[in-house]
Amino acid sequence: MDLNGLNPAQREAVLAVDGPILVVAGAGSGKTRVLTHRIAHLVEAHDIFPSSIMAITFTNKAANEMKSRIESLVGPVTSQMWVGTFHALCVRILRRDGHHIGYSSDFVIYDTTDQKALVKNCFKALNLDDKQTPIQSFQYKISNCKNDMMTPEVYETNFMKDPRERDFIKLYKLYQERLKANQAMDFDDLLLKTLELFDRYPEVLEYYRNKFKYVHVDEYQDTNKAQYLFIRKITSKYKNVFVVGDGDQSIYRWRGADIRNIQDFEKDYPGATIIKLEQNYRSTQNILDLANGVIKNNPGRRDKNLWTEAEAGEKIRYYQAYDEKDEARFIIGQIKRLIREEEFKPSDCAILYRTNVQSRALEDVLNIEAMPYKVVGGLKFYERKEIKDVLAYMKLMVNGADDISFLRVINEPKRSIGDKTIEKLTDFARERGLSLLEASGRVYEIDGISGKTAAAMSEFHEIIVSLRAKIDLSFAGEVFDELIERTQIIASYERERTDEADGRIDNIYELKTVIEEFEKRQDQPGIRDFLAETTLKSDQDSIEAVEDGVLLMTLHASKGLEFPVVFLVGLEQNLFPSYRAQDDEEELEEERRLCYVGITRAEKLLYLTHAKNRNHYGRFEPRTPSRFLGEMNQLLIENMSERTLASVLKESKPKEPSFYDIKPVKKNPYFTPDMGNNAKPETVLEEGSAFAPGDKITHKVFGSGMIVTVDAKSSILTIVFDAHGIKKLDPAIAQIKVIR
Repeated sequence: MDLNGLNPAQREAVLAVDGPILVVAGAGSGKTRVLTHRIAHLVEAHDIFPSSIMAITFTNKAANEMKSRIESLVGPVTSQMWVGTFHALCVRILRRDGHHIGYSSDFVIYDTTDQKALVKNCFKALNLDDKQTPIQSFQYKISNCKNDMMTPEVYETNFMKDPRERDFIKLYKLYQERLKANQAMDFDDLLLKTLELFDRYPEVLEYYRNKFKYVHVDEYQDTNKAQYLFIRKITSKYKNVFVVGDGDQSIYRWRGADIRNIQDFEKDYPGATIIKLEQNYRSTQNILDLANGVIKNNPGRRDKNLWTEAEAGEKIRYYQAYDEKDEARFIIGQIKRLIREEEFKPSDCAILYRTNVQSRALEDVLNIEAMPYKVVGGLKFYERKEIKDVLAYMKLMVNGADDISFLRVINEPKRSIGDKTIEKLTDFARERGLSLLEASGRVYEIDGISGKTAAAMSEFHEIIVSLRAKIDLSFAGEVFDELIERTQIIASYERERTDEADGRIDNIYELKTVIEEFEKRQDQPGIRDFLAETTLKSDQDSIEAVEDGVLLMTLHASKGLEFPVVFLVGLEQNLFPSYRAQDDEEELEEERRLCYVGITRAEKLLYLTHAKNRNHYGRFEPRTPSRFLGEMNQLLIENMSERTLASVLKESKPKEPSFYDIKPVKKNPYFTPDMGNNAKPETVLEEGSAFAPGDKITHKVFGSGMIVTVDAKSSILTIVFDAHGIKKLDPAIAQIKVIR
C-alpha cells in the first residue's frame, strides 16, 4: 500500500498494529484517512482476516463513508468486516443472540416518537398528571438513566428514600415491562440489552471476543458509559483497540457522552500508544489560531496545537448587530456579496447557531431574498406523520406484539374505531395475555364491539397477518406496494383534495424511492433490515440531498462537517454559552468545546456575530457579548460594524459582581428536580436563608436573573438580571422565586 501521502504522525498511526492505541486527532487532521488506511493495512500487509475486524462510528453517514473508503483500498473483502454505528452493530448481535434474553429476531426498535407514545400510555396507567410533570421530561430522564447504566432496579436502590422519585421509579419499571411485552427496544436498550446478554451468557461474549481481534472506534470522545463498557468487553481478550478522537470536540455530555473515557485511556489500557495528529488540512492558520486561543482556557485537556502548511488567510470578520433581524440582514447580505463578488456558491455557506429557535429570523430574510436554503435538523423526513404511519404498519407486520405501532395505525386511515372500543380491546388483550393485534383477530369475542366496528377491526387484522406472511418471501418494495394498496392510505389522502394531502402523497412515494435505493445496496433486501436502517438514521444522513442552498444548523449538528464559509452567530451570554453554564463548570467547558467545534468548521472565511438586543420569550432584551469573544485574539479579527470588538467588550464588562465573577460549581448528574414527581424540592439552601449565591431566580418585573450575594444581616439580595442589570432587593418585599 502506498503510504507516501501520509504525514509522519499519520503514517505512525497507520503502521501501528498490536495493543491499545489512542490517536488524538485534531479537527481537520485527516482522522478518517488514518482510520481507513490502518484497517486496509492490517488486511494487506499483515494478512488479518477481514471478518475479525470491527469498526464503530456514530452516524450512518460516517459508517457508509468509512466502508466506501476501505473498499477503495482493499476491494470487496470489506463486506466481511463489521463496520457500522454502535446501535447498528448491537442490532446485529441481538438479532442473532437476543433469544437468550427473551427477544425474538423480529424485535422492533422504537424511535423517540414511539417511546413518547409508550411513556404516555404508562402515564395513563399510573394516573400520573402530565401537566405537573411533562411526559417528555420523564422520557429524557429514562434515556439519561440508561446512558448511565441505571436500570429501574438500580435507580430504585439509589433513590427509593427520596419521595420526589417515587412516580418516576414506578413509571420506569412499567415502561420497561411494556417494552418487553411489545418485543421492542428503544435506542438506549440496544446497548443495554447487548451488555445484559454478554453478562448473563459469557459464552456469547466469548464468541465475539474471539471473532473480533481488531476493534476500531471513531469519535471516541463521544462515547457514553454503555458504549465504553461494550468496547471494553469486546476487546478484553486481545486488547487490540484502536480509538480515534479529540477531547476538545466532546460536545454531547447532555446525551451521556463522558469525556473521561478519552482522558483516562492510558489508565484503562496501561502501556497504550498515544499519537497526536495536529496538522490541519481544512482551515487557514488564522482560523486555527483563533480556535487554539479559545480552547486553551479549558483546564485538564491534552495539550494540542493545530497548525497548517496553508497560508494565514483572511482575518476573522466580526459584526455587532442591533437585534436578531439586523444580524440576519447582515449575514444574508454578506452571503449575497460573496456569491456575487468572490464566486462562492450558496451551499459553500453555513450558518451555525446554538439553538434551533435562532433560525426563524434567518429564514425570514432568506425567504425575502428568495435565496435557497436548508434547515438541517428541522422537521426531518422520517418524522413526518404520513411516513411514520407507513413505517408503523411495517413494524407491526414484522412484530405482531408491537402495541404502540398498532395504536398508531388502527385508525390510519380512519376506520371509525373510537377510544372506548380501543379500551375494550385493550382490557380483553390484558386479561388473556394477548397483543392488541392478536386480540383484534378475536374481536367477535369481545363484549360491546360489533357491527361495522368489529368488521373494520377484523379486516385490519387480516391485512396485517396476510402481509406478515409475505415479508420473508418478497422484496421490501413489493410488500410496500401491497401495503399501500390494501390499507388505502394514499387513496384517503387523494379524497381530501388539498395541497397538504398532495404533499403527504408525494412523501409516501418518496419513501418508495428510499426503499428502492435500499434494495440496490442489499443482497437480500427485506423489511426488517430496512426498518433498522431508517430508524437509526441521524440528522447528518440527510445533508447529501441538499441542493445548492445555504445550510442552517445547530452547532451540534455541524460536528464532523466543513464549509468554505461559516457564520457563527448569537455569541451572547446566556445564549452561547447557554445559561446553564453560569453555575456548572463542566457545562461551561463543554460550551467552550462547542465554540471550538464551530470555529474549526470553517475552511476559508469565518464570521462572528452577536446582537445588542434580542427578542426572548416575547420580551425585547439587551444582551451581553459572549465571554468566548473575550477569549479570542483580537489581532486576528477584522471589524465590520460601527464599533470594534475591543470597545464592545470594554463597555459590557460589569462594574459590579456578575456571572462573570461567579465560579461555576459541579451539579449532581443524576437528579434533576424538574424531572421528578410533583413534590416540591426544599428551597432552604443554607442555614437561615431561602436564597444563596448562584441561585437562578425570576422576578415579576425584572424577569430572570441570578443571585450574586446575600447580606448576612439584612438578607438583602444582590441580583444580576438578564435584561435589567444589577439590582439590590429585599426578598421579604420583592416577589422573587428560585428557579429549579
